[in-house]
Amino acid sequence: MLSSVFIVPNGTFIAELLAFVVVLFVVAKYILPPLNRMLAERQGAISSELAAADQAKAEAEAADADRRAALEHARVQAREIVEQAQRTADRLAEEAHDRGQREYERLVTSADAEVRLARQRALEEAAQHLGELVVEVVERIIGREMDRAAHRDLIQEAVDALARETGEPGATASASALDSDT
Repeated sequence: MLSSVFIVPNGTFIAELLAFVVVLFVVAKYILPPLNRMLAERQGAISSELAAADQAKAEAEAADADRRAALEHARVQAREIVEQAQRTADRLAEEAHDRGQREYERLVTSADAEVRLARQRALEEAAQHLGELVVEVVERIIGREMDRAAHRDLIQEAVDALARETGEPGATASASALDSDT
């Protein structure tokens, strides 16, 4: 009866238990140490790879920050260069405008003076010719030659009339100077 109860150990159980302990000892003595060593090495390799990855990530972030800072610095410098170029262009344009304005004023003043001088010469020539014409007309009308004082008075009257018509007060003085020459 006792042999039929499976709870009671019999000879096979002891043999099985003994085989299990021997296998356990062999596994613990010869298989687990190399396996543990390989697992430790693998764990160390993974840890060093993770540390290297973390370091590479930190370096990449630092490099990215440096790149961004350098890029921002370059943008600031580019803006400054553009602003400086704009200021220089504005200054040069203003200087060119001022030079052009001065040249324009100089040319207008010069042309004005030339026009006044040419007008004065034309008036003087007209006064001289007018005086000569008046003398000729008077000589033809009167039929005799005029004396110097009458000639001068007649020219002065013609020049004064011409000056009143043109509004040039200097024509009278010029004509007087011409009369004194004749």
